[in-house]
Amino acid sequence: MSTSLLDLLLTYKPEDETEAEDLKRTIAFVQEHGDKCFDRNYLPGHITGSAWIENATGDKFLLTLHKKLGFWLQVGGHADGNTDILAVAFKEAYEESGLEHLELAKEGIFDLSVHLFSIKSQPDHWHYDIRFLLKTTQPDDAIKLSDESLDLKWFTNLPPDPLPERTRMFRKWKQLRGTDV
Repeated sequence: MSTSLLDLLLTYKPEDETEAEDLKRTIAFVQEHGDKCFDRNYLPGHITGSAWIENATGDKFLLTLHKKLGFWLQVGGHADGNTDILAVAFKEAYEESGLEHLELAKEGIFDLSVHLFSIKSQPDHWHYDIRFLLKTTQPDDAIKLSDESLDLKWFTNLPPDPLPERTRMFRKWKQLRGTDV
């Protein structure tokens, strides 16, 4: 079992009732399934690591147009057995954005969500997504589209039809930056 993830989860303060319920579910899932929950092939679900990335000046954030799902999301992905979920978030951020100069912009978990992942090529399963706030340290660090994305862009506002959890992350990010939503 990943003690470090449990430590992060047990000290995390959710923003709303939905996130509080997802936190309870995630803690129970990790406690019940131990390190098996970091394996992408483990069904009924697995831990994933994601990153809400802001630019060097803190006035834009990066989203990817997910190829399989068809909507704008933060970058992230499977742990593939790695129990250090922050390291997973950094790895996925680099792989999906090409950004080489990233640092943690806020200690601890930034957001989390439990959602059903449903695509034709796989059985339905749960993703327990742990999200961190990262920041690029180089203003000229160029983004590079990965094969997992249809597009990759910096935003100052949310794209149309935002998902509720993405809206929550945007609100948290704006509050941390001291700006109104």
